[in-house]
Amino acid sequence: MRKLQYIYTDIEKKNPSSILFLAASLFLACSHARTWPKMPFKRFVEIGRVALINYGKDYGKLVVIVDVIDQNRALVDAPDMVRSQMNFKRLSLTDIKIDIKRIPKKKTLVEAMEAADVKTKWENSSWGRKLIVQKRRAALNDFDRFKLMLAKIKRAGVVRQELAKLKKTAA
Repeated sequence: MRKLQYIYTDIEKKNPSSILFLAASLFLACSHARTWPKMPFKRFVEIGRVALINYGKDYGKLVVIVDVIDQNRALVDAPDMVRSQMNFKRLSLTDIKIDIKRIPKKKTLVEAMEAADVKTKWENSSWGRKLIVQKRRAALNDFDRFKLMLAKIKRAGVVRQELAKLKKTAA
């Protein structure tokens, strides 16, 4: 507060340098306040957005938002599913978006999904690959888990032997 008082008293004395200082500081304050940060979200609920069902009997299926009913629900559709309404809490939005109009026919939706190559994009994404691995692990039976354990033990032994060779040559 005292600095402002000194500036105002200097201005009253007609000191040109303090007037320039005040103008520069006001300009910097205004220009600094006008910088906008980048938007943090890039996945919006919109028609054509591909989403993953994260709860319920259709868990893990990819669907497309074809209409927004209200702020809590959307109409979703997929080639292997009946068109139905779903709560946003049960959907996880993906980065994939297809170009469709509101409430398209099933045939139009399937063609748009094939044209946008949704399935391949999803399988090549890290999120999709992780879910594929989870499904594959969940499908293992007891004998497959046993074989996997033996393979891990064998691999660890090979790695241990190679590390011992490297340590021996380095010493």
